[in-house]
Amino acid sequence: MADPLDGAGGDDTGAPVELTITGAQAGQRLDKALALLAAGIPGLSRSRIARLIADGAVTESAGATVTEAKRKVKPGERFTLDIPPPLPIEPEPEDIPLAVIHEDAELIVIDKPAGMVVHPAPGARSGTLVNALLHHCGDSLSGIGGALRPGIVHRIDKQTSGLVVVAKTDAAHAGLAALFAAHDIERRYLGLAWGAPSRADPRLAGLPGVSFEPGGWVRIEAAIARHPIDRKRMAVAPQAHPQSRHAVTRLRAVESFGPSEKPFASLIECRLETGRTHQIRVHATHAGHALVGDPVYGRPRTLSEKTVAPEVSAALLAFPRQALHAATLGFRHPVTGKTMSFEAPLPPDMRDLVTVLRRKRQNYR
Repeated sequence: MADPLDGAGGDDTGAPVELTITGAQAGQRLDKALALLAAGIPGLSRSRIARLIADGAVTESAGATVTEAKRKVKPGERFTLDIPPPLPIEPEPEDIPLAVIHEDAELIVIDKPAGMVVHPAPGARSGTLVNALLHHCGDSLSGIGGALRPGIVHRIDKQTSGLVVVAKTDAAHAGLAALFAAHDIERRYLGLAWGAPSRADPRLAGLPGVSFEPGGWVRIEAAIARHPIDRKRMAVAPQAHPQSRHAVTRLRAVESFGPSEKPFASLIECRLETGRTHQIRVHATHAGHALVGDPVYGRPRTLSEKTVAPEVSAALLAFPRQALHAATLGFRHPVTGKTMSFEAPLPPDMRDLVTVLRRKRQNYR
């Protein structure tokens, strides 16, 4: 993954960002045009860009400060956004129980519960994994990530459960970051999806970027960028889009539920070749098999009473989060070089849902 912290909550470097207007933005308001161009840069929303303009932090190529967010732009114009470093946030240690899978002098592997944010951010100053780690590890966490995320080299979404590795020393931090950048990390997820991906599905076979591999694997190679309208979402984008980022996901159904010719749900296994924001959720939706419970990329489903027992339908529709779990994490120890692999079983909520689906299997017809 080119940027292990992609989408993790903002740009904390304070480095200037240079953007050039293309024909696609010609005639648009400056704040809107810059927001479109910066769609792949975490923390640069249209509202923040408007504030930067108002604060005199945006200049034209000639060096003049831009003061009007509504001015119209022309192709070829270049603007520099002087992004100030974030105000320091000093997370407080909190005595929050952690499911520690492995710990040594260099790193710690945690099975993060759904609902826990990885690091402090606006709206989540406490109760995060970082707060818990500061209490658990004391001063031994790596500080490369800065005050916002000490020791953090990758993350999983708040409502995704599963394995996260955290550096305790600067050497481990640098080594883990290099492994993520080289895609030399094994990451296996389990999820519950609507329907079941299959090469027999003509719609799936005709999707751009979709191919099939032995073992029932569906390979999805589709670039991802921030959604052009809803900036809280990501979306599949053309590879030529200036902010798109290469993304590859492999997924397959390991267990299907419902009529054999048309299952209504499945337990899927996902493997990441890259690591973009919301990658599995976006690619699964692109394939027509959004995750059960996903409030952003999923949509309400109508399940036929002829094929789905009421108890099953109610359990699926009431599931309160995206049904996604980081089940396997494997890597070479960044200091010792030892090959390490860790497994985390399905959390109780997903396990209970699978139990309901299996128990009612005899009723599917």
